[in-house]
Amino acid sequence: MKRRVIASILAAAMAFSLAACGNTASNTAAGATAEGEESAESAGSSVITDNFKNVDTNGTTITFWHSMGGVNGEAMDYLVNKFNEENEDGITVESVYQGEYDDTINKLKSAQIGNMGADLVQIYDLGTRFMIDSGWVIPMQDMIDADGYDISQIEPNVAAYYTTDDGTMYSMPFNSSTPLLYYNKDMFEAAGITEVPASLPEIAEIGDALMEKGGAQEVIAISIYGWYFEQFLCKQGLNMVDNGNGREAAATKVEFDENGGGLNILNAWYDLYEKGYAPNVGRSGSDTATTDFTSGKAAMMLASTASLKQVLEDSGGNFEVGTAYYPAVSPDDKGGVSIGGASLWALNNQDETKAAATWKFIKFLISPESQAYWNAQTGYFPIVTAAQEEQTFKDNIAKYPQFQTALDQLHDSTPESAGALLSVFPESRQIVETQIENMLNGNVTPEEAVDNMASEINKTIEEYNLVNG
Repeated sequence: MKRRVIASILAAAMAFSLAACGNTASNTAAGATAEGEESAESAGSSVITDNFKNVDTNGTTITFWHSMGGVNGEAMDYLVNKFNEENEDGITVESVYQGEYDDTINKLKSAQIGNMGADLVQIYDLGTRFMIDSGWVIPMQDMIDADGYDISQIEPNVAAYYTTDDGTMYSMPFNSSTPLLYYNKDMFEAAGITEVPASLPEIAEIGDALMEKGGAQEVIAISIYGWYFEQFLCKQGLNMVDNGNGREAAATKVEFDENGGGLNILNAWYDLYEKGYAPNVGRSGSDTATTDFTSGKAAMMLASTASLKQVLEDSGGNFEVGTAYYPAVSPDDKGGVSIGGASLWALNNQDETKAAATWKFIKFLISPESQAYWNAQTGYFPIVTAAQEEQTFKDNIAKYPQFQTALDQLHDSTPESAGALLSVFPESRQIVETQIENMLNGNVTPEEAVDNMASEINKTIEEYNLVNG
């Protein structure tokens, strides 16, 4: 049965050319099977037995696929080497850089089931629904329960993203981030602005002062990025898709057109653009927004918490960088933010010994010491609360106090703002970005852009679910 489920998923992936496939589609693909056959989800946990906690892992080698390059890759290598040198369980981790997130998930799709080439894999947030439904994984909850691990150690608003409504955590958060509002404190002071705007309309209210007195050429640089659209929905406390934002069951349609959230976003965004405060700086991959901010051209920008160190370095101390909560769409919005980044997934290779070794490595990676180091080196959140008691964390927060904003924002959000799980997230983001771009270029109105988004995403969801049905 399981092979047929995977074949169906892979067929769907190829049919839609999912260069960055985030998730899978319907319950049929994951759990609705022929009579007498077990579901993919139940098959995923069968390797864990009552003896899991006592499995002898001496002499076990596991393979870890990740997508961390550059400075982040160096930090990852340090942690892997430290584990290999210090663990007393006889475990060796072979760490393999797979390229970008898309490369990792696509290589995983081509692997042989039961011999997938890796025991642990880092998958980006967009792949969450796909991995849940695939039947490839050992749900992290099974390992947590079998070992008696205290899950309350994990930041609840981080854990919430990877936990379905039935309380099952499917993967372990690792490199998590949220978006922030970055602002030029020197420009704000010159303009006489003492309060940082908390919403898009409030940004519009201080636009003239920043340009006329503060010396800004741009008020705010906002990259055209689907993640920002999703975050604006979270700030409104509104769902992106149906079925509990894709957490009760796989989504069948979007809701942002029906609940008004999408139009609220585009109207506020277009208002900033039309008034000359937020020019079209292109899509997120261009990095124009960051360059405009760090060069002193833009007074504000939206960017990930994980960008903080790079922003401070690129601005070169030419001005003081401030950080604030991600802006709401309206001053009345009460929602929070959702995390981005990636998590760790244990693959089911039908080998409990390797699964036990994988779990021990995961526990090392999320230990307070490891997470404090990871945070200091990369800027990602420490996903366990105890990491904040580590001296490494304290030293880093003292050096970069702007990062405290990210932690405060995370703690002030709620699990209800965890965001959507969607079967076709990569395609959805591309559709959203194209329509926002069309709106800013004057080709469609905000109303038309929202209608087009909804129509195109719904069609993609329907086709994907049909193939997996």
